Amino acid sequence: MEVKIGVQHAPREIIIESAQTAEEVEKAVSEALTGTGKLLSLTDEHGKRVLVPADRLAYVEIGEPATRRVGFGAQL
Repeated sequence: MEVKIGVQHAPREIIIESAQTAEEVEKAVSEALTGTGKLLSLTDEHGKRVLVPADRLAYVEIGEPATRRVGFGAQL
């Protein structure tokens, strides 16, 4: 699933492909914003961890799970 993270005072957003579910990402964001944790911590599909200070979050966009397409078929 694609997750886009906007960071205050940063010119670009952070985009990761995560193996976590939408509910897990939402829970991590909620915990970071309510003060339970000082960092938003997400893991991408390769096992790399992305840490963002909670007080610098501008937005988090949680996409739908991506389906992998195989082949060269034309979409009509």
